[in-house]
Amino acid sequence: MPGSLPEAIDGGARSHGPDVSACDREPIHRPGSIQPHGLVLVADACTFKIMAGAGDIEKLLAPHWLGANLDELLGQPVSAQLAAKPNASTVVLARIVGTETPFDAIAHRVSNTIVVELEPAPLAMPSPIDVLVEMEEAAATFEQAFGLRELCERAARTFRQLTGFDRVMLYRFLDDDAGVVLAEDRDPALGSFLNQHFPASDIPKQARALYVRNRVRIIPDIAYEPALLRPAGSTPLDMSDLALRSVSPIHLQYLANMGVAASASVSIVRDGALWGLVACHHPTPKFLPLHVRMACRALAGSLARQIRAKEDAELYRERIRLRTAEDAVVLRLGSDISLAGFFATAGDDMCRMLGADSFAAVRGTELFVAGRSPRHDDIRAVAAHVIDLGRALPFSTDRLSEQLPAATGFQDLASGVLAVTMSTDEPTILIWFRAEQIEVMNWAGNPHKDLGVDPHIPLTPRASFESWSEAVRGRSVPWTLFEIEAAGRLKRTMFDARQNRRLFEVNRELTATIADNESLLLQKDYLIKEVHHRVQNSLQLVSAFLGLQARAVGDDVLTAHLAEAQRRLSAVAMVHRRLHSDEHVQAVDLARYIGDLCTEIKSTMDKSWGGQIELELAPILISTDRAVSVGLILTELVINANKYAYAGASGPITIALEQHRNRFRLIVADRGRGKASSGTGFGSRMLTSMVARLSGTIEEADNDPGLRVTIGAPIADDLPHA
Repeated sequence: MPGSLPEAIDGGARSHGPDVSACDREPIHRPGSIQPHGLVLVADACTFKIMAGAGDIEKLLAPHWLGANLDELLGQPVSAQLAAKPNASTVVLARIVGTETPFDAIAHRVSNTIVVELEPAPLAMPSPIDVLVEMEEAAATFEQAFGLRELCERAARTFRQLTGFDRVMLYRFLDDDAGVVLAEDRDPALGSFLNQHFPASDIPKQARALYVRNRVRIIPDIAYEPALLRPAGSTPLDMSDLALRSVSPIHLQYLANMGVAASASVSIVRDGALWGLVACHHPTPKFLPLHVRMACRALAGSLARQIRAKEDAELYRERIRLRTAEDAVVLRLGSDISLAGFFATAGDDMCRMLGADSFAAVRGTELFVAGRSPRHDDIRAVAAHVIDLGRALPFSTDRLSEQLPAATGFQDLASGVLAVTMSTDEPTILIWFRAEQIEVMNWAGNPHKDLGVDPHIPLTPRASFESWSEAVRGRSVPWTLFEIEAAGRLKRTMFDARQNRRLFEVNRELTATIADNESLLLQKDYLIKEVHHRVQNSLQLVSAFLGLQARAVGDDVLTAHLAEAQRRLSAVAMVHRRLHSDEHVQAVDLARYIGDLCTEIKSTMDKSWGGQIELELAPILISTDRAVSVGLILTELVINANKYAYAGASGPITIALEQHRNRFRLIVADRGRGKASSGTGFGSRMLTSMVARLSGTIEEADNDPGLRVTIGAPIADDLPHA
């Protein structure tokens, strides 16, 4: 994204050339230098003795600064202000009077150092009342917007008025991390980037991570000379939180190629995840003082809340629409109609329900078709491809030809497919088709333009940002999560109707067979219960043996290890017991599963834990094997909270389950004493391994107080395109 962040680097979807992913490995958080419009002082966190600095400190602050005491040099009790906020990573200090200009000052805790940023402050500050009124008016403007597009347009105008930049864009990240400009407010003399797309590689992964951490970044003048951290040889400093952090040279050239002399970016963070950016450009050097940047950050928070409200309202309306259409289809089902009769009359309704161009039902040699569909042989080829993929959960894709090459021949009729399989003695496959939607993508420059093939030539940003268009073929309108869920519900409803019909037709003839089947089911149930009973007995025997060993060994260290093993074995037993009690075999409601598991966990703990575990769980359908891994991870995190956060005593724990597009997030937060282990023990290694099995990530953060652990992973093992 041009100008969205100092670390935005052009990569594009090139077919040849060096490894553009090298941009993802650039250590942009440790540049070793700052932008020279400000100063940086690095002091020891214990002694407050200044060890290093950057910028023209001698001229603008004091000639003899190295080795000086930070409090004395700045003329204010920085140590006392930091001590008053022991849990804050960033503290705003009082204004500093320099030799030529006053400075706004911010102190950061970075590892074992205190880093103070000094930036030029305006001589006159606006009234706080005026600022609050302006912010309230902006928030009211956001609330009055109808729909997401109008909200972004209003936000672009508001941020341009606030910052004074000549071009302000609202940029949204898409599911594949590419992005699109949704709204723009600019000087008419400048070119437009409205509705243009930018490939994911334009913004490296580590830069996207910094967006969430450092919400507002500026480059007042791209032609600056970096001010190196002094003295030479100083320990590399993590500048992730510094507004003065120097910028990647590739990005500076990127901006120069666009004719941009100054830029700023404001992150839009929705529910802790990066939703998009407010990107600002100016053709001449331009500085944003601290109070304007803080106003931008607050305004971006208000915007994020309105974005969430608009998106949630749209999703609610979509869900109601689908439910209404689904009810209309279900009304056609009854005990007096066969599925063949239903398909013959309700095909058009099935199409309208999910916004499909055609619908097909395949059962053995029977084929029912509605709408403008592919040839029958092609439909059967698709059915053979999806029959197993759609058994447990609905299968969906908006680019069928990428998974089934033969579908290229009929992609004009069936580029998108949503399919479910009703598994009986004769499977019935329900397939919705969406025709190809040829989409003209507008890019800021050709994203497929080749780089030089010599890997020794350094990466350089593209020099042209002329609007470039390409027609995207072989894709349909994507299926939404609600449409996929509706297909799954309809499958279950039709399966029940089919079973009821069959039972209605053959009830008398199968009385004896039913009796035999009931006997077999009883035997199967007995066998399953016997296996479950033996597994539980075995786990209890091993647990009891570990308890006896712990009491008899006489070694405190070994006793602690045995007790730890006993707790983990009990956790495995609980996960097994909850899974066995669930009526579903292939997929489970993860929220219900976690709720039942937490009830089981509390029953094994001290009574004081009764009201300490708070649950905030969103219903998510997930495969059973992934649910087992999530259950083991959850019990491990609860054990860790009991062991480390509260030293074996009880204390509040919040467990949250959220869905973000096609991923889930499991959050376990305590209010104890924070992280107390190095993460190298058996439990930590086991936890890391289980998260890796889910292809997920694990993040630890300060819960102020306590520890907040977030597990993020895909809902399905190998998610189809959606």
